[in-house]
Parts: sequence; C-alpha cells; structure tokens
Amino acid sequence: MSESTKTSPTEPEGRDTPGVLAPPPLIFAVPLLLGLLFHAFVGGLDFGWPAALRWPVGVVAILLGGGIVGAALFGFRRAKTNPEPWKPSTALVAEGIYRLSRNPMYLGMALVYGGIAILFDCALTLALLVAALIAIHYGVILREERYLEAKFGEDYRALKRQTRRWL
Repeated sequence: MSESTKTSPTEPEGRDTPGVLAPPPLIFAVPLLLGLLFHAFVGGLDFGWPAALRWPVGVVAILLGGGIVGAALFGFRRAKTNPEPWKPSTALVAEGIYRLSRNPMYLGMALVYGGIAILFDCALTLALLVAALIAIHYGVILREERYLEAKFGEDYRALKRQTRRWL
C-alpha cells in the first residue's frame, strides 16, 4: 500500500477526519461499566462458571486482546500515522496485525471487554458487548471506511479486498 497524504474533505466542515461517533475506548467502556455496576448493585445474571474456569478464560482473553491492541498501535507508530480516529490519517497501515484484520484495535478491545465480563461472572455485561459492537460498526467503522476510501482511493479498496474487517 502506498502512503498518501492527499487531503480530501470528508466531513461537512471540511475536516480531514472520519467523524466518528465517539472515541472507541469510550464506546466500549460505557456499556462495560454500566453492566458491571448493575451486576455489583443489583446482582444476578451470572454465568455461574466456577472461578477456576472464569479466571483462566478471562485472563487469556484480556491478554490476547491487549496484545492485539498493542500490535495495532505499533503498526500505526511504524507508519507514522494517528491511531485516533478523530485525527487525520496520513498513511494506510497494511502490515503486521493489519494483514489479518482491518480493525484489530476494535477486535482487541472487544476481547478485553469480554475477558473482564467473564472474570466478573457477569452475563449481562457480556450481552452489552453486542450494543458496543453495533455502535462501533455503525458509528466508527463504516465512517472510517468511507473516509479512508475517499482519502486513499484504490489503495484502500485493494486493502479491503485483501483483508477481512474483523478476522
């Protein structure tokens, strides 16, 4: 993929950003915290898994997710572009973890979220992950894709053909 610094306004105000709904970590954090608070103060809706199962599964999910996010951030740093979707993109990242997924950061955040829900034995919190993923899909990913296609053209379309969105 080529690195392009072509600027093309993609928002009504002419800003060089995808105009995401909210910062993705916040989109994941809100339902996670709401679910954990409900679980702590109201209770119920547990998985019912023993701690001996919850802890290894939860910890592995958190570590795997954190590793994926770290690898994705490394890819952005190496390409010298902004990982924050509310800042301009100056290059396409198609190496490393981005050969496996166009959205490894969101995949990693979802794994961390799921691991936390499992550790706390909270099925409701895990169910709320669906709401976070819907918000990420419509409020972030689809906007980013329109922005990247407008900004990088055929280079981004080729990346979309070669690399799956999630896995």
